[in-house]
Amino acid sequence: MDLEKEPSPDPNVPLVGVEVIERYLKTLPAKPGVYRMVGDGGKVLYVGKAKNLKKRVASYTKPDRQSIRIRRMVAQTQAMEFVTTHTEAEALLLEANLIKKLAPRYNILLRDDKSFPEILVTSTHDYPRVLKHRGAHKEKGDYFGPFASVWAVNETLTILQRAFLLRTCSDSVFANRTRPCLLYQIKRCSGPCVDGNIAGSEYAQLVDEARQFLQGKSQDIQKRLAVQMQTASEDLDYESAAQFRDRIRALTRIQQHQDINPGTVVDADVVALSQKNGLNCVQVFFFRGGRNFGNRAYFPAQAKGEETSDVLEAFLGQFYAAHLPPREVLLSQSIPNATLVADALAVRAERKVKLSHPSRGDRAALVAHALDNAREALARRAAEYASQEHLMEEMATLFGLDAPPNRIEVYDNSHVSGTHAVGAMIVAGPEGFRKNAYRKFNIRGASNVPADERLGEQNEDEGGYSPGDDYAMMREVLTRRFKRALKDVEDQGGTRGAEWPDLLLIDGGKGQLGVVLEVLKELGIEGVTVAGIAKGPDRNAGRERIFLPGQAPKQLQERDQVLYFIQRLRDEAHRFAIGTHRGRRLKAQQHSKLDDIPSIGAKRKKALLHHFGSAKSVEEAGLVDLEAVDGISKATAKQIYDWFHPDT
Repeated sequence: MDLEKEPSPDPNVPLVGVEVIERYLKTLPAKPGVYRMVGDGGKVLYVGKAKNLKKRVASYTKPDRQSIRIRRMVAQTQAMEFVTTHTEAEALLLEANLIKKLAPRYNILLRDDKSFPEILVTSTHDYPRVLKHRGAHKEKGDYFGPFASVWAVNETLTILQRAFLLRTCSDSVFANRTRPCLLYQIKRCSGPCVDGNIAGSEYAQLVDEARQFLQGKSQDIQKRLAVQMQTASEDLDYESAAQFRDRIRALTRIQQHQDINPGTVVDADVVALSQKNGLNCVQVFFFRGGRNFGNRAYFPAQAKGEETSDVLEAFLGQFYAAHLPPREVLLSQSIPNATLVADALAVRAERKVKLSHPSRGDRAALVAHALDNAREALARRAAEYASQEHLMEEMATLFGLDAPPNRIEVYDNSHVSGTHAVGAMIVAGPEGFRKNAYRKFNIRGASNVPADERLGEQNEDEGGYSPGDDYAMMREVLTRRFKRALKDVEDQGGTRGAEWPDLLLIDGGKGQLGVVLEVLKELGIEGVTVAGIAKGPDRNAGRERIFLPGQAPKQLQERDQVLYFIQRLRDEAHRFAIGTHRGRRLKAQQHSKLDDIPSIGAKRKKALLHHFGSAKSVEEAGLVDLEAVDGISKATAKQIYDWFHPDT
């Protein structure tokens, strides 16, 4: 992969649009690669891939042949960046990675890129454990999935416990057990933690059977268990026969739970797209080991007016940039570059990946079912949009806006007597909550230590204030938020972008509202509507009062849909603030004074705590006492002592 150097335009001759593109064309190679359209302030507008960079970029010099979206993108282009690759498949993978990272304004975007839960059977212990896993594959073992939901994983883990009696406890718990836990008593674990319960070879066989089950070979296992049950019964070992019977029932149960489970499909994803009225829905069904692991719906953004085949192709590139593709992907329709996409997925998976659009048989039935689900999900989303648009219009009327708000920001603070204070901002719009736009603020002006230790802790640069001062906390949060927003406006040439709010809602009454208005006035910000939402008498929901500048407080009818919407906004801000505060408080509780000492790692920290019992005792220890700790040299002991006694 080579980075191509672009020509440097003459700074005295500002170019934009087609003129910029034509200037780059003079030196572009006819090689595969990825190009980026860059707009004002260096912001990436679009990322694309090409088999031949020169030909592909040349097409943008004829905007009359492009869609309105692409014309607008070309008109805003001020620079371009290029990366050449060895193959077009490599370019496709790089394009998907860059789109995910940069989220360009004019690309079709897959916004929900959360990892899927999986099941991990470890391989680093003599008695492997089975557990739920999400994220990177850092631990050694066999990973099975993906599952569409945590519920599906938990259900499968329950079946694994009943059928194969594998342990789920951590290695540290396993090493310290002296007698079996409750799971052994209720026959959900074979109890390998205690000698004599099960031989290592027998447990290894259970692990092997569990792996086979997760690979789709449950019927073979079921037949073997049936033979073993019959043998135990003939030998009059009815207790063992009953255990085999319970394991067979567990396997049968999960087979019965599969609504669509054709034996011809082993490892495959079924991807179906439905489009209507400018909205797109992609349904993905996951089949692993011959079983249906569930499905998930996606709604690609910025895809209005695009052909369904183009949307589907863009979805595949971004989706499988984040998730490992299976051996087979079944599509609801053909895509323009099917061979290229299949090659790129093969590079990603390091094995062959088959891409197909089936027209008959079991596979076609699966695709049809996924397409029906996509249509139904799209209809639900369209209904939600219509309802949300109506709410936005009502919100505009209530707050005196010229048009329905595109971005609503709601603010709330959370703390306990001023400690671990945090501010929270949530964002909502016509499409609902925008969780990727939420922000949290660690409030700097408030103290985050107990009252008897607060002396000298206030931050002068932030205008330190007494703990629990909600007004000052709100002032700090809003000041930081809009100083950053003003900087972004300056970087964009003085234009307020999509990240600029139309409406600010504050959890509070007249006092909090006054603070926000003062902040906006000090920063010279105009054109933003602000309102305070105060809880009613006795903090009863449904009796909230709405404070607007220069107006008497308003109170909506208890069953007003707009009031319900405002309550949801306020409750979401409160939930986010409380969760953030609890996380910060928990982190502080787990933090030790020993963590701050340079060169004191986990082993030395453990040795000190084992010797002295607590971090406080280490702080109070003398130099001779520190030198007596195993693993602590005289130099390290002196460093620890000096850290806690800098003035001696």
